[in-house]
Amino acid sequence: QVQLVESGGGLVQPGGSLRLSCTASGTIFGWNMGWYRQAPGKQRELVASITSRGISNYSDSVKGRFTISRDNAKGTVYLEMNSLNPDDTAVYSCYAAYKDESYRGQGTQVTVSS
Repeated sequence: QVQLVESGGGLVQPGGSLRLSCTASGTIFGWNMGWYRQAPGKQRELVASITSRGISNYSDSVKGRFTISRDNAKGTVYLEMNSLNPDDTAVYSCYAAYKDESYRGQGTQVTVSS
């Protein structure tokens, strides 16, 4: 079983930036990784994903502002978030998927407010 621990969330002003990290308990080599977010009263949204080969995809709502990356040696996936606005406020959680296995972390809160 893989455990995922997110960090880096917090309170940021509109226009600001944050970098989220997701560290796995084991290797992430060969795993597809990504980030979900869920705001109160809204459906969960897949905002970014990165394949085991490093191919990334983004939702339209974050494209051009967020960047996902991975460091297999450190077992960590990152989400660099720029030009944040109040609509980005949510709990962000990472996932790891390999064949028929998938795991998700507990999440980290991101609040964008002045």
